[in-house]
Amino acid sequence: MTYRSYLTSGRDLLPDHEQKQAALSYLNEAWAEARHDGVDGDCLAQASLFAAFAELVGTYGEDAVATFVEGLAGRVRSGEFSIVSFKQ
Repeated sequence: MTYRSYLTSGRDLLPDHEQKQAALSYLNEAWAEARHDGVDGDCLAQASLFAAFAELVGTYGEDAVATFVEGLAGRVRSGEFSIVSFKQ
């Protein structure tokens, strides 16, 4: 059973970590489709960040999101968002 069919089957919600995996799967599909349709990766990234921050602000408020964002610089610098590719 796919995440999509499980999420839409009317059953209990998935645990948080499984919902995050499902969400990432949906976003990866949407991202791939947008790139296939010619949307520039930088534009897509900026639009995705705007949508994500708007959702977080709507849920938690501006102060909480601003506090969260303050910690992002260190996480970026530490490589948390870097994708490592290995060459053989």
